[in-house]
Amino acid sequence: MTTEVSKAQTVRSEYPRPQFQREEWLTLNGEWDFSFDDEAIGEDAGWYHAEAQASFTRKINVPFTFQSKLSGIDDPSFHDIVWYRRTFEIPQDWNGKRIVLHFGAVDYLAKVWVNGHLVAMHEGGHTPFQADITASLVKGSNTLVLRAEDFSRDVTLPRGKQYWLEHSASIFYTRTTGIWQSVWLEPVSPVHLGKTMMTPDIDRNEIRIRTFLKGYKATENLKLQITVSYQGECVAEDQYVIRSAEQLRTIGLSDFTDHGLGRLWSPEHPNLYTIEFRLVQDGEVVDQVTSYFGMRKVSIENGKLCLNNRPYFQRLVLDQGYFPEGILTAPSDEALKRDVELAKEMGFNGVRKHQKTEDPRFLYWCDKLGLLLWSEAANAYEYSESYVRRFTAEWQEIIERDYNHPCIITWVPLNESWGVPNVQMDKRQQQHGLAMYHLTKSLDDSRPVVYNDGWEHMTTDLVTIHDYESRQEVLEERYATAASAVEAMPANRRIFVGGASYDGQPILVSEFGGIAFKKSEWEGWGYSGAENEEDYLIRLKAVVDPMFSSPVIQGYCYTQLTDVEQEINGLLTYDRKPKAPLETIRKIMTGQ
Repeated sequence: MTTEVSKAQTVRSEYPRPQFQREEWLTLNGEWDFSFDDEAIGEDAGWYHAEAQASFTRKINVPFTFQSKLSGIDDPSFHDIVWYRRTFEIPQDWNGKRIVLHFGAVDYLAKVWVNGHLVAMHEGGHTPFQADITASLVKGSNTLVLRAEDFSRDVTLPRGKQYWLEHSASIFYTRTTGIWQSVWLEPVSPVHLGKTMMTPDIDRNEIRIRTFLKGYKATENLKLQITVSYQGECVAEDQYVIRSAEQLRTIGLSDFTDHGLGRLWSPEHPNLYTIEFRLVQDGEVVDQVTSYFGMRKVSIENGKLCLNNRPYFQRLVLDQGYFPEGILTAPSDEALKRDVELAKEMGFNGVRKHQKTEDPRFLYWCDKLGLLLWSEAANAYEYSESYVRRFTAEWQEIIERDYNHPCIITWVPLNESWGVPNVQMDKRQQQHGLAMYHLTKSLDDSRPVVYNDGWEHMTTDLVTIHDYESRQEVLEERYATAASAVEAMPANRRIFVGGASYDGQPILVSEFGGIAFKKSEWEGWGYSGAENEEDYLIRLKAVVDPMFSSPVIQGYCYTQLTDVEQEINGLLTYDRKPKAPLETIRKIMTGQ
């Protein structure tokens, strides 16, 4: 049977990687050939060969997974092995360049062939991978094939909210399998910029820049030119000879002072600098990349959580990042932007992206519009050695991908003991949590790291507590002092385990609320329920006010931004309609 993807279906055509952008690129989103491989016969049968076209019986709209409506298939049942196929041609003006194929994310295990040649393998459902496919190309039409294998029932797989049973239930949602972020091609020179790492230092008014070249040879005459500008005005330039594949440079920015916070980045003033990299070989520009950065600092001073050296109360909202027709994939770039705008309109200065590493376009809008982001991994549910291997590798790729985003101010490798359910007593699981904390700090010492968001902490920069108590008087008493906060046991869980104890860290209630209010055709549940809009607002104020009256709480994260499938505890419905006037919600969320 052949199914056709409607030509009216959404095509994601925006540049997928806005913080490392080249002018020349070609999207491969849109209609692909597609097939289920429930009998696992495709690889042995050679479906990756160009002549295997008859094996592909369906069409799919990439980057939407087959479980979603926007894919054109809309089949939520179990199909753990799927195949994709399409043809493409290389533009003639790309001749002489290396051609790089990019996948934003494929869930979970991917193998890629070009013209029958295996060009890439990748494990991990939330991180990008790429391949130089130049040697596999031919003139004219080229055939690209991808095999994706998911493990839908494996609870030791880093999976986030994807349910391992057939139908969504409780806090778990529809699965995704295969390509769910953009696919694209770009031409590069044999030697080119592979990545950058940019670390702002607002105390010295400097930006620390590490550059990494691919295809570098010591005999080549290479220079790197860097131009930093602000709102179109050049504020700094640098040029230096390349003497190794990895270089470190520090550039001073003398264009502002700290008085009034100047050009620092914050949710209130999301000031961004543009930075251009030009790689010059024998006097000719062979690679040019445009990026940006924000001058901001997150720190903990005398027990106070600070942004740009000033205490900063974080008003976060939990964001699952699910969409009715696209599941994990937003229907458009505008939809990602609108989620950021809605969060800000409701008075939040940040989001905790829950159990999902989000599309880089979402992070771009957080950077550009001004919204803090807690970056949290998609966790497994049970512990195993294979889980440790998988998760450790993917978490490192997450940090590498997103290091440069100024919006990210906290890393959250683990949530609610997912993947480490016996961490209270199991020393191996405790050591895994400690390993993830220290691994994260070894890769990025500029941001706080949460050991295990919600409860059962050991070494942690922030003490974060999940508490769905709905009674105002109980919350006020519980968070009257630091001692009463860390001694409480919401969900009957200890805040510290393994002999660890409170050591003066900032305390945040990083999940609370979850008030159910049905205001659409969706049926579902929440942690407490409201009968009508008036009741809803009363209940909302009852749980939020204690966060502001507490002398020890330094931030909160309200559950949640939107309804999701069977959950109706969002401030917005699943299709992003407010359940109460945005301005009324804003007054409550800002403590007015």
